[in-house]
Amino acid sequence: MPYQGSCHCGALTYVYHTELPPPEWAVRACQCSFCRAHGARTTSDPRGSVAFHAVQPDRLRRYQFGHRITDFLVCACCGVYIGALTEIAGHRFAVINANALRPPPAGLRAAASVSYEGESAEARTDRRRDRWTPCTAIGGCERL
Repeated sequence: MPYQGSCHCGALTYVYHTELPPPEWAVRACQCSFCRAHGARTTSDPRGSVAFHAVQPDRLRRYQFGHRITDFLVCACCGVYIGALTEIAGHRFAVINANALRPPPAGLRAAASVSYEGESAEARTDRRRDRWTPCTAIGGCERL
């Protein structure tokens, strides 16, 4: 089933495909300062897919921190963080911010608090490859 998300002003969008019903989604609240500042609740499905689209590419801002191996997608106009992208061995993987889903899906579980503090770049890459959602398109967001 497809679920659509966007930033507040609609400049950045995504379509998230998963066969899991929302009550079965693993929702996480990362405790890093970036995710806490954005109030992010992220989710992913390694058997699903996600496609990002920048309706207004000039509003797309990419932010990197920590190991600098991931682009966090933020709208320059409204400031909403919609998701993150990483490339591993020529394949793109993503996580979405469930708070950007429009409309919010019914039955979404509370976010589990997680911390990846001290995780090596290799461990982080392995975790994301195994748990994040394959990204099938990044229209208007080509530079990774």
